[in-house]
Amino acid sequence: MLPVGVGFLNWGADLSHALEIMREYKPAAAWFFAPRQLSDLVEWTRRTREVTQDATKIWIQVGTVTNALEVCRECEPDVLVVQGVDAGGHGLNQAASLMTLLPEVVDALAVEYGGSSKDAAYTGPVVVAAGGVADGRGLAACMALGASGVVMGTRYLACPEAAIMNGYRDEVIRATDGGVSTVRTGVYDTLRGTTDWPAGYGGRGVINQSYHDALAGMDMEQNKRLYQQAMEMGDKGWGVEGRMTTYAGTAVGLVRVVKSAQEITVEVREDAIKTLRVLQGKP
Repeated sequence: MLPVGVGFLNWGADLSHALEIMREYKPAAAWFFAPRQLSDLVEWTRRTREVTQDATKIWIQVGTVTNALEVCRECEPDVLVVQGVDAGGHGLNQAASLMTLLPEVVDALAVEYGGSSKDAAYTGPVVVAAGGVADGRGLAACMALGASGVVMGTRYLACPEAAIMNGYRDEVIRATDGGVSTVRTGVYDTLRGTTDWPAGYGGRGVINQSYHDALAGMDMEQNKRLYQQAMEMGDKGWGVEGRMTTYAGTAVGLVRVVKSAQEITVEVREDAIKTLRVLQGKP
């Protein structure tokens, strides 16, 4: 088995090609997200299990309670990734934050599978949370809300291992007050030409001049030309007055320094442990 996980945007990925690769290498996990319809997700899940002889764990990302139950009934994932609306990059335009979405999903799964995920009788998927989590406090909060763990995206943009331009990383470090400095919109997809996402999905990114001009009524073709010009500017294409897209979640204001992926992982884990011990009244 290949000791890594692989992710697929199901609306755009080639199933036959993906199956060839997974048959040969058998990744430890396959993460599915954003199919055009549930039936596509069912096929991806079934075929992946077939070609890997059930060796590859199936992770499926959802953004609503209804979708969570549909996915669990039809696909029986090993892991259910519950994504709140605060997430950076692409997600549902109409959704709830983890504060309400996560416990409602956990409660619905408890009814579906006979108790909470902490009960021995529970037969449902492991639940992990995504969207707006960037430190140990967020991890501790998600665990209190019923998740077994979290996945983070925005926090890991500020690590050397992230294959992004320095201008992108610098903008992630600079941005603060993520609730107002980021927005979920289709503008960035239009400018970048990534317009094949299923209906209802938008990309959350840091607000910049491209977005301001779009809202002010600039002709989109002109906006695209300016975006293309910014692409030739290298790191200078990003920033508040720049035009390049900085996909990031509302937790961007909690990302302040560049650290290695290992340092981030250890820090978040240890801070979560400390937070939970304090809440338990332990030294």
